[in-house]
Amino acid sequence: MRIAIYGAGSLGTILGAFISKAGVNIELINRNKAHIEALKAKGAQIVGTMQFTQPVTAYTPDEMSGQYDILFLMTKQQHNAEVVEMLKGHLAEDGVLVTFQNGLPEMQIADILGEERVLGCTVAWGATLQSPGVCELTSEPDALSFSLGAISAKRNKHFEKVKELLELMGKVDLEENFIGTRWSKLLINASFSGMSAVLGCTFGEAAKPSASRRIVQALIKECIDVCQTGGIRIEPVQGKDIVKLLNYTNSAKKAFSYFIIPIAIRKHAKLKASMLQDIEKGKLTEVDAINGAVSDYGRKVGCPTPMNDRVVEIIHNIEQGKLKPGFENLKLF
Repeated sequence: MRIAIYGAGSLGTILGAFISKAGVNIELINRNKAHIEALKAKGAQIVGTMQFTQPVTAYTPDEMSGQYDILFLMTKQQHNAEVVEMLKGHLAEDGVLVTFQNGLPEMQIADILGEERVLGCTVAWGATLQSPGVCELTSEPDALSFSLGAISAKRNKHFEKVKELLELMGKVDLEENFIGTRWSKLLINASFSGMSAVLGCTFGEAAKPSASRRIVQALIKECIDVCQTGGIRIEPVQGKDIVKLLNYTNSAKKAFSYFIIPIAIRKHAKLKASMLQDIEKGKLTEVDAINGAVSDYGRKVGCPTPMNDRVVEIIHNIEQGKLKPGFENLKLF
């Protein structure tokens, strides 16, 4: 069986290191030549909340050959159409592509590959690429978990193998209501990742001050409201019912929601949004697939999303050089 992680940046390198450490042959593929050369020369160096170095098999995309049974997709979504079309030629006829991307990417990928060849996975942990070959795990070891689901009623033959591979790193929850799982991750990304990128800080730093915490709270509320309007049931995260904890319909529940936000994110307080990492590297972000996805669905179901709309606007202005990440952006809300 051939297995690869395509787009092995910080998350993919760490997952690949765990799988390789268990003795499974998995290929790490990335366009970043310096990163690939470092992985080849020194192995994957994991730092942060866990520390180890693991030899791995690493290639650039032009070194790919043949077909794979399982492809983990961890690239940004901006070029999904052409990336998935290219990967289609490297995917075995009965193979499966597992997307770890943010937002709601499965349907677009299924249009290219077919529903039975697509699985979706969300992760409840974060990482940062420190330098070529060196990745920092920013979440606590007991927070390493995955949610895995299919969009087809008939699961791909490799479903159980995918689950086994992920379990080499952490706990895997199988989701029947996968769209609800997608929205639980989108809620976290839209609120904490959105504000991390706008303010230029970690999740924990966005959750502390009153002014920024109230915006995080409002972003969470908008996600819950659009899902309730659209009839989507948001799934729990790591056993915690985030709607029950963070939704509110009166002042007392609103005060409790505000109070619990820093506690709810404490295991991921050091996490820095991938959108902020993109901004720091001068790259375009995935904000249209994150906060923009909330806004798009809100328009579809007739539920206003002014706070998510503003996050999209601010981050696009940052991308264009009109603004910089920082707490001075709070005044724009």
